[in-house]
Amino acid sequence: MVKGCGGIRWGVCMIRLLRSWCLPLLAISGLLGGIVLRAADDDDRAPPPLELGESVAVPRDQVRDLTLTIAPDLPCVWPAGMTPMAVIPTATFGRSGRHRDMLVIDEHTGTQWDAPAHFVPPPDSGLPGAGPMGLVTGEKVPVWQFCGEACVIDVRQGRDSAEKGSSVLVGPEVVREWEMTHRRLGPGDVVLFRSDYTDDFYKPFPEGERFVAAALRKEAPGWPAPTAATMEYLADRGVMTLGLDGASMGPLPNLAVATHQAGGKRGMVWVECATNLGSLPTTGAFFALLPAKHAGGSGGECRCLAITEPKLAAELIARARAHRVVDLSVTLDEDLPVVWPGRGPGEEGGRYVSKVLNKFGAARGPFFALTHLFDSMAGTHVVLPSFSLPVNRAELQAAEPAVLASVAAHEARYGSLPAATVRTESAELSQLMGPAHVVDVRGMRGAGGFDAAKPAGPVINRAFLEEHEATRPFLPGEVVIFWSGYSDERLRPLPAAPEKDAMFVAPLAGEAEGWPQPTPEAILWLAKRGIRCLGTDGPTLGGVDAAESHSIDWAAATAEMAVIEYLTNVGAIADKDAFFLFAPVKIAGTRGGYGRAIALIGD
Repeated sequence: MVKGCGGIRWGVCMIRLLRSWCLPLLAISGLLGGIVLRAADDDDRAPPPLELGESVAVPRDQVRDLTLTIAPDLPCVWPAGMTPMAVIPTATFGRSGRHRDMLVIDEHTGTQWDAPAHFVPPPDSGLPGAGPMGLVTGEKVPVWQFCGEACVIDVRQGRDSAEKGSSVLVGPEVVREWEMTHRRLGPGDVVLFRSDYTDDFYKPFPEGERFVAAALRKEAPGWPAPTAATMEYLADRGVMTLGLDGASMGPLPNLAVATHQAGGKRGMVWVECATNLGSLPTTGAFFALLPAKHAGGSGGECRCLAITEPKLAAELIARARAHRVVDLSVTLDEDLPVVWPGRGPGEEGGRYVSKVLNKFGAARGPFFALTHLFDSMAGTHVVLPSFSLPVNRAELQAAEPAVLASVAAHEARYGSLPAATVRTESAELSQLMGPAHVVDVRGMRGAGGFDAAKPAGPVINRAFLEEHEATRPFLPGEVVIFWSGYSDERLRPLPAAPEKDAMFVAPLAGEAEGWPQPTPEAILWLAKRGIRCLGTDGPTLGGVDAAESHSIDWAAATAEMAVIEYLTNVGAIADKDAFFLFAPVKIAGTRGGYGRAIALIGD
């Protein structure tokens, strides 16, 4: 029995919490649009009548995106000593039946977060401020520290009154005044300093010079930021997570190191370059920081969001305060198989490359940071429909013969492929969250016959899902996650050649069984149940068979599903009351991409 919210089953609990704003079922049934099912599953039975329970979807207007868009024409990169970001197309629909991009991006781009190791030198360095927290890189920060109750402190007054090149200082008295008006701050609170700085100054160039560069050149005031004493005050209160909508937690012109080290040495983390903080209530919203999980990183690019529906927010805040938060994300590491290797030459995604951009020292400055080069679908990532579908019919018609043949075979069974144009910056975040509905497919492992001529893996068909539904119905708005244990077992350091890695290469070569894959019919059946988001702990939803993987991706995309691939640690939420969250880094022009998946567990 799945328990939660005082012993009530999670689905029932969510219905009670969300009843007043559930999605109309007729709207859900429209997800399939013009798809015509021309073949049923293996048992050739017609789809059952549509009999759905009430929706448990999170309403779109109760999710606040607090993240800046990353794009080359925006001031998303610190204008001194950092790497300009770039999005480089590496595959098109016409050539491969999918789109693919490679990224050049450093950790402190756009909305970002700082781990303690960003400004605290390691303990054996002999540098000023060195200490144990200098060893706490991004992937080592406990995941519970990424969420809590948003406590918004308004520091807008006098924001632009500072001298040019200087910041208005937010001292402990500002926090104490807020506490006298509202309540005492404490563990589980996420303190957010609201100045509306990003809202006003994060604009395309040349106006974007005002965001950071003009302040550094002492042509304009900087952003309000806390002093070292404020960081100490909040740490003494038990606050471990902060954020602000300025460009840095460090005040200009010369207090950045002191503020960063004061918080970092106490194990605090914080978001910089947040935005839209004015959309939040002063207290009561659930806040989540969903950062990229770079191995050995100083923090990194991230997505920040808040849920403002009072009952749901209160439940999630309680779980965060109790540290009932689970990380479901793969670590991005050069030594791990985190990027699609392709089925042959010319199909490989851009490898994950991580290099030191800045290390502690007199030559470069008193901070540590990495920069990266990699495929946008590295590690745990979301595939949006625009990744798998053409931009328009003309792009499809101009495709290479092999792609056209695959499309023709797919359309003969499932109807015409639509176009898809939604990119990451405008994707619906509420679609990527909801009660987790874990489907245990571990028993299928070992039954997917394979050989070099026909790589294969276990198949999840509609009949299997119908059998599962007999004991636990699917509810619209749930995030359905296939749990095979595949990534837990096979995510290992890359072996020395000529040995093949067990995650991708050996299965794609037909030398090992692949990961479980749903059939297109199973995906479309789930879509008719109101499921808009699928997850898998395999590296892709589509499996190892080239033709079938195309059809699986196209079916999910045509049904307007978001697909979260390469989850891990799913067993930690199986048979539990779990609320799932994922969000991709907000890079303009991409079609989904890497991010962080977490789940909050009930009692």
